[in-house]
Amino acid sequence: MAEITRRDLLASGVALSMSSLLARSAWARTATLLDGDMPTGSAAATPAIAPREQLLFDFGWKFTFGHGTDPSKDLGFGFGQSDFAKTGDFKFAKAGFDDSAWHPQNLPHDWAVELPFVHDDAGSGDSQLVLHGYKPLGRRYPETSVGWYRREFEVPQADVGRRTWVEFDGAFRDVLVFVNGCFVGRNSNGYAPFRFDLTDFLSYGARNYIVVRVDASFGDGWFYEGAGMYRHVWLTKTDAVHLGKWDSTIRCTVYGGAATLTLATVVQNEGKQAATAKVSWKIVDSKGAIARVAGAPEQTIAADGSATYTATAELAKPALWSSDEPNLYSAIVTVESEGKVRDAERVTFGVRTAVFDAAKGFILNGKPVKIQGTCNHQDHAGMGAALPDRLQWFRLAVLREMGCNAVRTSHNMPTPEWVNACDRMGMMMMCETRQMSSNPEGMQQLESMVKRYRNSPSIIIWSTGNEEVLLQDAMAEQGAKIAASMVRRCHELDPTRVVSGAVNGDNEKGVSDAFDIIGFNYFQDKPDAYHKKHPERPLYGSETSSAISTRGEYATDPLRNTINSYTGVVPWGKTPEGWWTFYGTRDWEVGGFAWTGFDYRGEPTPYGWPSINSQFGIVDICGFPKDYFYYYKAWWKKDPSLHLFPHWNWVGREGDEIPVWVYTNLDEVELLANGKSMGSQKVPHLGHLEWKVKYEPGAIEARGVKDGKVVLSEKRETTGPAVSIRLTADRSEIDADGEDVTIVKVEALDKDGRPVPTAKNKIAFNISGPGKLIGVGNGDPNCQESDKAPRRSLFNGLAQVIVQSTKRPGDIHIQALKDGWEGGELMSATLEITAKPAGPRPAVPIVRES
Repeated sequence: MAEITRRDLLASGVALSMSSLLARSAWARTATLLDGDMPTGSAAATPAIAPREQLLFDFGWKFTFGHGTDPSKDLGFGFGQSDFAKTGDFKFAKAGFDDSAWHPQNLPHDWAVELPFVHDDAGSGDSQLVLHGYKPLGRRYPETSVGWYRREFEVPQADVGRRTWVEFDGAFRDVLVFVNGCFVGRNSNGYAPFRFDLTDFLSYGARNYIVVRVDASFGDGWFYEGAGMYRHVWLTKTDAVHLGKWDSTIRCTVYGGAATLTLATVVQNEGKQAATAKVSWKIVDSKGAIARVAGAPEQTIAADGSATYTATAELAKPALWSSDEPNLYSAIVTVESEGKVRDAERVTFGVRTAVFDAAKGFILNGKPVKIQGTCNHQDHAGMGAALPDRLQWFRLAVLREMGCNAVRTSHNMPTPEWVNACDRMGMMMMCETRQMSSNPEGMQQLESMVKRYRNSPSIIIWSTGNEEVLLQDAMAEQGAKIAASMVRRCHELDPTRVVSGAVNGDNEKGVSDAFDIIGFNYFQDKPDAYHKKHPERPLYGSETSSAISTRGEYATDPLRNTINSYTGVVPWGKTPEGWWTFYGTRDWEVGGFAWTGFDYRGEPTPYGWPSINSQFGIVDICGFPKDYFYYYKAWWKKDPSLHLFPHWNWVGREGDEIPVWVYTNLDEVELLANGKSMGSQKVPHLGHLEWKVKYEPGAIEARGVKDGKVVLSEKRETTGPAVSIRLTADRSEIDADGEDVTIVKVEALDKDGRPVPTAKNKIAFNISGPGKLIGVGNGDPNCQESDKAPRRSLFNGLAQVIVQSTKRPGDIHIQALKDGWEGGELMSATLEITAKPAGPRPAVPIVRES
């Protein structure tokens, strides 16, 4: 196709949405259900609309550790050089192999989070264990860097003539797949999806065996990445005549009060004879009503050939997708041949315009919108990288609460559930690939990302990578060529979106030459001069801030590895106030992405051991807000907001001056200490207020004034010691589908029922009924307690428990009680969660032992 110019792309304002892959549940992944609001759980059952089956392949696996250097501890794999000499000879993937000592394991699974922490500061640069969360992974730890998964499954005789694929949403990292003794294929990156055609290797009407060897000795990044089959796996069955993988696109051109949909797809014929097929599209709105239909005429497709089908449809008065109103449509794409439906899929999309203007910033549906974004890695407390689907929605809801309207998938292709949640919650996205390279592997990763997500309305920027210092400077000539190839391929696959990258430099050479919009990582002294020199190029902050703080801590103490919550920031960064007063006040600036929304494992800047996770987050690794959260809430949201800090428990510091701060978007605030006014202050735009108050037990109170009236007040009281526990769940009802979760906040209360902000009590948990504990955390960057044990100490008054349903309905009972003999008495607490009956999404049946 003709090369698209930067000017054409920026001026197009074309809307797009999500590709055939929707990732949340049965209605998302089997293309069988009308789209609706996010279900309360993780799945919803529905009848199939076509011969295609997409079955969840997560349940019923077994797991054991292998070994990176000793074949005798690695199922004998690699003992000599003849392992691949004959097809069908791998005995561990055949009947009769004894896996009775292996552990039962459902997916997603990250074995790294279960490993102990190891104090190992050897090495230099990105290879250091500290950057990866002090987990024993790598070639120096062969005994914990290789894992094996095994599963038995049955294939019915009726599947003869169909194509059957095993599809991985991602696994970390080097994967070998074996089926029925045969080597099927390999994959060597941790984030891009991959799949293998199993059709020729299966036994029909019989039991089959699949084995997956995962080697996490090598990594892709310089942060915690996990290990194992940490994303979903699927078994997909199609007719020989079927839709191409991620080949359906819906491109929307908005004009006046209407939109033209340009529809396209590819049909493949993997049969032995030529086939005549036609394609139809049914456009469905968010209420399930048919808004429009379209069709493409029949074509004859040669055996082992493919054909492209196109059509157009008009939408009158479409409901536009935006951050405030994430309206979605669906296109049911159907293939018919010889009077029969041969395949169908559902493509979810949104109608919108998105324009990056060098003078006016970002314009969504004709209105200027500042990108109020955060960068985020993909791990969470208790779970590592293997997050249940519902947890993706929980994390986004935390970010939305502070006014965040965009996320950057730092620094890799995101999981489908994250993209789907963004589409449905109105969270815009800068979607980033892991490897910035035009080599075959780098291009394959890029192409998979763009094809899979190019219909997603939430995605507004494709990112080719992050901080490739050599390609920006010393290898600028090569960098320019590599970036140009990547940008060109993005434009070919998706001519509707801009392409960029995150650059920690001056953007005057190298990779930046090819980008449609220019992102600055830090270097806040450079955008003004760059804009003056290049007024035609839109600018944004691809990575900003890097403020650091420890939740609930108000002094920087290197002996305790804590950072104060007032002004903590790394030398190259800015506080929230420091960066937003820059990006939020220039009309030509698109906005930016703060590093980071959540704390994450690894990179425990500025400290090392015993710190095991970062302190960059605006919220901690559990999602508990730090004080910086409330700066953003005040200035990123329109609702009146007021936050007073610190707490008022300063035993032993009576008479000392304590800095007292307020984040608010009101006009004026008066501070009182034990009822006495400390004075009123006007609120500076995009700023904060502060006082010095001598500590005496009692209370401080902030009263916020708007238009001459007190509209908000907040108080911090000196509490007594903890005497009881309180449990609060994000939801009291979940689906009994074996996947859904509830996220429980654990607090310590004093005798008056007030949360104790300094509590460090150790808490134990008992779960009974149709549920299980799958993770715990407390947000302490220095805590090395187990993420999986049924106990956790509170950190500054808080901890988190993640409980997952089984497939049996009923009441789940969660009990929290004092763990051990330390500290005073602590009254236990109980919480009841209802696991309601729910149809689990279609899955590969578990083969029972005979």
